[in-house]
Amino acid sequence: QGQLSILQEKIDHLERLLAENNEIISNIRDSVINLSESVKDGQKNPEAINFSQGSVSEVFSSSVFLAVDSEDCLFASKSGSHGSGVQMLDVYDLLPFDNPDGGVWKQGFDITYNENEWDSELLQVFVVPHSHNDPGGWLKTFDDYFRDQTQHILNNMVIKLQEDNRRKFMWSEISYFSKWWDGIDSQKKDAVKRLIKDGQFEIVTGGWVMPDEASAHYFALIDQLIEGHQWLEKNLGVKPKSGWAVDPFGHSPTMAYLLKRTGFSNMLIQRVHYSVKKHFSMQKTLEFFWRQNWDLGSSTDILCHMMPFYSYDVPHTCGPDPKICCQFDFKRLPGGRVSCPWRVPPEAIHAGNIQHRAWMILDQYRKKSKLFRTKVLLAPLGDDFRYAESSEWDQQYHNYQKLFDYMNSHPELHVKAQFGTLSDYFEALRKESNLDEKSSNSFFPVLSGDFFTYADRDHHYWSGYFTSRPFYKRLDRVLEAYLRAAEILYSLALVQSSKSEKMSVFPSVDNYKLLTEARRNLGLFQHHDAITGTSKDWVVVDYGTRLFHSIMNLKKVIIDSAHILILKDKGAYNYDTRTPFLKMDDIQSSQDSLPHRTVIKLTSQPRYLLIYNPLEQERSSVVSVNVNSPRVKLLCPLGKPVTVQISAVWDGATSVSHEAYQISFVAHLPPLGLGVYQLLEVQNSEAALADYTIYTRNGNDRQDKPDSLFKIKEMQNSVDSIILENSYMKLWFSGMSGLLEKINTKEDGKNHQMKVEFAWYGTTSNRDKSGAYLFLPDGEAKPYIFTDPPTIRVAHGRIFSEVVCFFHHVTHTMRLYKVQGLEGHSLEVSNIVDIRGEYNRELAMRISSDINSQNRFYTDLNGYQIQPRLTLSKLPLQANIYPMTTMAYIQDVSVRLTLHSAQSLGVASLKNGQLEVIMDRRLMQDDNRGLGQGVQDNKITANIFRLLLERRHGTDVNEEKASVSFPSLLSHMTSSFLNHPVIPMTTYADSGVPEMVNIFSPLISSMPCDMHIVNLRTIQSKVDIEPSDEAALILYRKGFDCRFSNRDLGLLCSTTQGKIKVHKLFNKLRVESLTPASLSLMHSPPDARNISEINMSSMEINTFRIRLR
Repeated sequence: QGQLSILQEKIDHLERLLAENNEIISNIRDSVINLSESVKDGQKNPEAINFSQGSVSEVFSSSVFLAVDSEDCLFASKSGSHGSGVQMLDVYDLLPFDNPDGGVWKQGFDITYNENEWDSELLQVFVVPHSHNDPGGWLKTFDDYFRDQTQHILNNMVIKLQEDNRRKFMWSEISYFSKWWDGIDSQKKDAVKRLIKDGQFEIVTGGWVMPDEASAHYFALIDQLIEGHQWLEKNLGVKPKSGWAVDPFGHSPTMAYLLKRTGFSNMLIQRVHYSVKKHFSMQKTLEFFWRQNWDLGSSTDILCHMMPFYSYDVPHTCGPDPKICCQFDFKRLPGGRVSCPWRVPPEAIHAGNIQHRAWMILDQYRKKSKLFRTKVLLAPLGDDFRYAESSEWDQQYHNYQKLFDYMNSHPELHVKAQFGTLSDYFEALRKESNLDEKSSNSFFPVLSGDFFTYADRDHHYWSGYFTSRPFYKRLDRVLEAYLRAAEILYSLALVQSSKSEKMSVFPSVDNYKLLTEARRNLGLFQHHDAITGTSKDWVVVDYGTRLFHSIMNLKKVIIDSAHILILKDKGAYNYDTRTPFLKMDDIQSSQDSLPHRTVIKLTSQPRYLLIYNPLEQERSSVVSVNVNSPRVKLLCPLGKPVTVQISAVWDGATSVSHEAYQISFVAHLPPLGLGVYQLLEVQNSEAALADYTIYTRNGNDRQDKPDSLFKIKEMQNSVDSIILENSYMKLWFSGMSGLLEKINTKEDGKNHQMKVEFAWYGTTSNRDKSGAYLFLPDGEAKPYIFTDPPTIRVAHGRIFSEVVCFFHHVTHTMRLYKVQGLEGHSLEVSNIVDIRGEYNRELAMRISSDINSQNRFYTDLNGYQIQPRLTLSKLPLQANIYPMTTMAYIQDVSVRLTLHSAQSLGVASLKNGQLEVIMDRRLMQDDNRGLGQGVQDNKITANIFRLLLERRHGTDVNEEKASVSFPSLLSHMTSSFLNHPVIPMTTYADSGVPEMVNIFSPLISSMPCDMHIVNLRTIQSKVDIEPSDEAALILYRKGFDCRFSNRDLGLLCSTTQGKIKVHKLFNKLRVESLTPASLSLMHSPPDARNISEINMSSMEINTFRIRLR
């Protein structure tokens, strides 16, 4: 210790001398802390749990302490120090967000030009026909849209493009395209391939859908890109190169990163706040290189085009004046079903009007081009579900061709106009500005940041949809966790089954079909009217049913795969559909109900309980299952008894069920592995019973007689406070409401105010009210007032203690795990929300702390990266609400408070030290964005969170203004635990169960702490929907901040500077080949060869093709 204190003194001295060099210093300080902890840890080094006992082959040893390589700490401290280009956070700070009338371009300004500006260089115009097809549905279901519109659009496309080779068309949603493709003959298929080869027809983006970018998690965003790109490769041999996103309600840089890493060069976005569009138009920065906030170089730069006007429809795409542009949407010719709201209809083009009409539209083209830096112009021509009738193809293509012919034959107009695809436009743009595919020159600005929260006009902010239909936002993540778990286990089982003839009965093809369907259902739900909660009621049910069926199917895949992996003698493998070997521990009875646990029946014979850890790190997790008897004994995989807590299963607030008992214990599991536990009924159980205290304020909740098993104390009068504690913290709850009030962190003995409360938002009394998309509140939230104080139930147990409060609209639980390691560091918070009887109200949970966060807070984007936010007083309340996918935090120089979330919701920090999340909304009216209904199909919804309070050190005040921030390793792991819970399964039969290995451990050791296996996804074979012998191994190396207390984190992993030796990865499986590929497998680098070491930079997501044997 003496040397350490000397070092510490030296550091203090150095810090005074080198204040400006604080980054280096804080890294030295981290190393010292790590050093001192490893010294301490070395003394108390507990016996490492060795999973090899009892089954010699399964070697798996525990790491004892968190060893973070000091090199790995440099990434977070360097990031954010580069200040090049446009930073969106500064733009929001700078803009006045006023809304003056801009004339014909309402939200813009008057554009003027000089007639001879194009004398030396022609204006090149690309008119790009497109049809926006909402997959999965919006106002209709996927199948109805396909039947009524989509199939006709694509059928007509084949005919009409072949009539004239100057015609062009493009398509983006593969979900629809693949359904159409499956139903057409080979002649038509050949015609499509020809049209693609000749450049008349282009696939843009090529994902399964055009996803929402606020609520979607990066796992699902990548998965739907892979599904689309793999389909294209197999069926068309096509590789898209440009992104097209005209309808998502705001845009995320995560999407830009993913597109770049799939090998795209260009992308286009449309729905951006009107004030930002106007600002960018004035600065001519509508085209820019979008760079990630964390990128210290330029490897993430992707060329992005932002459309300048209100919408992607024809009136808002030819130029600034919609009244004129509408006259060039020839579907609106008199006599049709749609007309121009500006009351001037289009005219068919003929010799008598062509000169005047060509001038009219050229004037619009020229004005629009003044907002850009080049003489190349993009003019999209389309709208929702356009080009369904062949008459519409004729109207648009004939009339435009006449205009082009006229313009191009009059050199004095200095214009060259033609039909084009998106990539035609970008190629011309790059040529004109001397850009090749790879480099980014200084001609276009560099931009970092995001485009939330979106407003399309006035104070109409689209922050309502961050929460709308939260039941399904949660179900989405449940499916996601099951899909990833099933993919990984299936890939491992597939390798196992190919090893012997005996196991060829493994249902690999059937299960692969189930996996494919689940990928596609998850993909479909990422659509920007699905996960957003902005579809018609019956469309929501259609989506929910798809998600629900896929969850059930994935449980089957997991069970079948675990079965083959856990058998000791693989020769004994026998597959019988009638009697599955295992069953899952939870049941969901319908698409809109919450899951409940099964009750495991105990006997004196051991009942096997398999627990699967879907994480790539070794893990100690609290597992709870329900059994039919309190006389329980539990044996761990090594056959030793395990400490068990028995809790009551409650029916409502105060009555105890005697049909079931909950048992909870700490399971210690290998990475991606299975542990086999045994449950028995014994006469004298050593399990510890939880004790209960129930605070009721009205007599009718009383229990008649004392419980025969549990100690339950009923209190009529309230106490001042209720206290829970574990070895890391002590918590105080209000005796009146049962809600959290204060946290004491034991490491430093500090008290932190931490008040949890609920609040209601109403909707404005103005004509325009909140709906599925918009949040238009009637001012600040009003406190949630309860007439009767809630019943409060407090449990004290050996494994966990909890406080449950029963309010009229929400059952709120705060649970504290009394375990060493990760789960003991944070508080588990769950809210069961029910606002089905409310009228135009939204329910929020607010946490008020004494953290001096000022007007800054942080939200994640798509579970992938953190975006700093500013709460701006110049904006209305609804503008300060942002999307949260997995976490949001506030901080000051000494502490950070993170709210981890298991579902996407809207979040805000409206006052200093506050964090609030909107949990559900019930709205009685449409908000005029096309849906035509309110949101009244609310469900009883579970919102699950974890609350983590961490001490920061080595930070300085300037750093608080950085454009980038990173979670700590503890925070990352907490999020992983929350989003990838362990999966318990039990054997079906009590007797006659074949012998199992007690531990299945596919990895030799934990992956590094900052490495996450996003997926191990078996690749489809070239022919039918069958598995090939290759899988996609997708890895993400997380960026993390080291400047947090590192004591006793209980992280069972270390960091290795992003390096992994491939042959040291898998246990008993040989890596036959491992080759790098682009993110969605579309491209392989030219020098792609078998690699023996994976080497990744922080924040990168890399895909590899892997063959296991």
